Amino acid sequence: MPDEIKIYTKTGDKGQTSLIGGKRVPKYDQRIEAYGTVDELNSYIGLLRDLHIDPHSREILMEIQDRLFTAESLLATENPAGFPSLPRLSEHDVTLLEQEIDSMNEHLPPLSSFILPGGHPVISHCHIARCICRRAERLIVKLDHFHPVDPVIIKYINRLSDYLFVLSRKFGRDFNVVETIWKSRT
Repeated sequence: MPDEIKIYTKTGDKGQTSLIGGKRVPKYDQRIEAYGTVDELNSYIGLLRDLHIDPHSREILMEIQDRLFTAESLLATENPAGFPSLPRLSEHDVTLLEQEIDSMNEHLPPLSSFILPGGHPVISHCHIARCICRRAERLIVKLDHFHPVDPVIIKYINRLSDYLFVLSRKFGRDFNVVETIWKSRT
């Protein structure tokens, strides 16, 4: 039987943590900010998956959560090439999101204006997940400026925010919610 993972190690009590590979960094390190925000996104998608939604969306969200754990692992590694056993994201993962977006869009009215988030709790949760995803993307792009990040991770996170937006519109259709169009003041 494998050793049980100990929840508290006390090794972070002085404000540092370890990357995969053992390098110690401050808890405010860009890598920690990036994968921590992806972890926040993953948790929020878990909440979204637990709401009253259709089985197909639930299944895709579970797949997304798995891919986000993969992204977290890679972001937590200073040199992913040195860890060939770590899973990787692929273009296929990006393509799956694109196919899902296209499939949902076939049943949605064309978008001609910005829409305001809200109208139903499921829609609102979807928009919050989208915003967390955008923040994760900004942090990952910033990290990439200093420490190269696999471009597929950046592409996946970018496409995921698009997916979450279209998913919010799909849920609006599912729950018969009229989209609130943003009308700017003139």
